[in-house]
Amino acid sequence: MRPNRKAEKWQPWSLAILSGGLQVLIFPSPSLGFLAWIALAPLLVAILRPTIPGSAAHTRQPRLRAFLLGYVSGVVWYAGSCYWIYHVMNSYGGLPPVVAIAVLLLFCLYLALYHGVFGLLLWTATRAGNANAGPALLLSPFVWVAVELARARITGFPWDLLGTAQVGNIALTRVAMFTAVYGLSFEIVLVNAGFAAAFLVPLRARRTLVAGVLAVAALLQAGNLFRPGPAASGRVATLVQVNIPILEEDQWTPEYMQQTVGEVERTSVPAARDAEAQQGIPGLIVWPESPAPFFATDRNFRASLSHMAQLANAYVVAGSLGLKQTPGEERPRLFNSAALVAPSGEWVAHYDKIHLVPFGEYVPYRQFFSFAGKLTREVGDFSPGSTRQPLDLGSFKLGVFICYESIFPDEVRQFARNGGEAFINISNDSWFGPTGAPGQHLNMVRMRAIENRRWVLRSTNTGITAAIDPYGRVVAVAPAGQRVALNAPYARSSETTFYTRHGDWFAFGCAIITVAGLLFLHYSRGPGPLIWTRN
Repeated sequence: MRPNRKAEKWQPWSLAILSGGLQVLIFPSPSLGFLAWIALAPLLVAILRPTIPGSAAHTRQPRLRAFLLGYVSGVVWYAGSCYWIYHVMNSYGGLPPVVAIAVLLLFCLYLALYHGVFGLLLWTATRAGNANAGPALLLSPFVWVAVELARARITGFPWDLLGTAQVGNIALTRVAMFTAVYGLSFEIVLVNAGFAAAFLVPLRARRTLVAGVLAVAALLQAGNLFRPGPAASGRVATLVQVNIPILEEDQWTPEYMQQTVGEVERTSVPAARDAEAQQGIPGLIVWPESPAPFFATDRNFRASLSHMAQLANAYVVAGSLGLKQTPGEERPRLFNSAALVAPSGEWVAHYDKIHLVPFGEYVPYRQFFSFAGKLTREVGDFSPGSTRQPLDLGSFKLGVFICYESIFPDEVRQFARNGGEAFINISNDSWFGPTGAPGQHLNMVRMRAIENRRWVLRSTNTGITAAIDPYGRVVAVAPAGQRVALNAPYARSSETTFYTRHGDWFAFGCAIITVAGLLFLHYSRGPGPLIWTRN
């Protein structure tokens, strides 16, 4: 039978698109995490199979083709996972639908370069097209983690790193205390490489290899069945979901501002008093990052928070906007902040967000992207803070990170390394609208709890407001889209994990091994171990 040349031509591209689609399905909202074990296998086969002699698609695959196969897979992945960018740009950026779609497309085309680099490096590991897929498959987990590290360190958008798909797998996530989420990504890609190998070996060996890899994947996935007992808590915090609408600047009149603050205060105080009665010590009230212009320099806002702290006999951590002007500056700098108010009513400390959202909290290269300034129309451009020191509550310390900062493992761990005994995450996820993004964001916060073995108290504007234990489990959650106060358990801990103390050693190690492996394969002689297909 003559081979179908047209089908052969398009098969690798179909596999790349399939891989991108599977990567979408493993994250919220589908949340089909078990598919993570096969999500990358089609892409690995698409990149490596054409390099194998005896296969129907055998060719000396050019570098560009390998890059483009990874690139296409990445475009599909970003479009399917980050489609919420269209909602943000259209609903709150004031962009027409066509322009908002164009912005989303540019975003996907830009960040898909990382998937493309992954494909290119895999091709390089085949020694410029020689029949040598074995080393490439063995090297693929290291390459993937190195590329994820680049996403975090270079572009600054490590959204939905692959290992996050297994955040509910308590047995498996124990490795994250040593390697962060990167260790989980490594394991997932290693299993995917096993499945890919099954399609790059002679048929007589395929059944055995598939059975073996399936057994490994099933064993690792079975970690979801592990259910340890409740984590020790002992303290109660009042997490307030303020449910404040996103309005134009001129809609925030002094009267409406005072009315809003008063209503949120009346929601907070009764719950905080109940929490104090339960634990017999001053409580903790957390207000989220919100779209309201809650300026820390506003006398009325300061007086309201001070009054609430005294009334509830509680510490208050509240999202706010800080202003600071130094001599020589034309205008004050604006900060996205979390203010700390003591039970006495005194404003005692604050944390200024360091890692700002590009095109959300500041506009890089504004002369080229002036349209994106609409996203910051309610407050203007922010300046970054300078230190990740925890807030001192007297008896213990709280590490506070704001919204977007939660997706950076190395940045969050610094709060624990600097003495933070519990974490607070405040966020305004109402920008995302009815998409899968709030769930994706929550899962990344859960991973930060696991990596550092810390309780996380998460307060958001419209949801998902929750308490997360050190296993990454959501133990209390508020109903979305409502103004409500949630009394949530938590505990303090002074112990640090290996990852908290040593940071991204594993990810950097994978990057070093990737470079060393590619150099070795390039300069070594001989065909090396061979994985190939003969039909």
